[in-house]
Amino acid sequence: MFNRRRITAALIGLLVLVLGGWLVKDVVNGGPSSPGTTSPSPSASAPATSSTPAKGSAAVPGTDSGLPVKALSTLPPQASDTWKLIEAGGPYPYPRNDDVVFENREKRLPRKQSGYYHEYTVKTPGSADRGARRLITGQARELYYTGDHYASFVVVDPAR
Repeated sequence: MFNRRRITAALIGLLVLVLGGWLVKDVVNGGPSSPGTTSPSPSASAPATSSTPAKGSAAVPGTDSGLPVKALSTLPPQASDTWKLIEAGGPYPYPRNDDVVFENREKRLPRKQSGYYHEYTVKTPGSADRGARRLITGQARELYYTGDHYASFVVVDPAR
């Protein structure tokens, strides 16, 4: 009887840990259960637009990567702030970490020579550090966004 109670308690404890981890992951990634988040979760966000440009518009650099394309206006508002700083040439909020070479170690972006990409911090409100959000630029005027510290990327159309 004592062993049955121990096993039951262990299973309940394991269940609580798994559920707690799931909730923490959801909150950290800005999922639907995170209180006070204003940006939608990836599954609830606006669908990625086609990489085919609208009639009369120029092609968005980076669409040949095969990554989904999103309008800058659909990203967190801080991404637009960072894009404005990039266009102006700075100053950046993290001068030691912004406008530095992005090495593409995860190989999620098209492979290019070292120095081709540069990264910039997209501020995360409430974060004690730089957070996980970045804009990455390429020498051919590509613009990529990651909200999960390089685990995934989208091509950004800054004109929309």
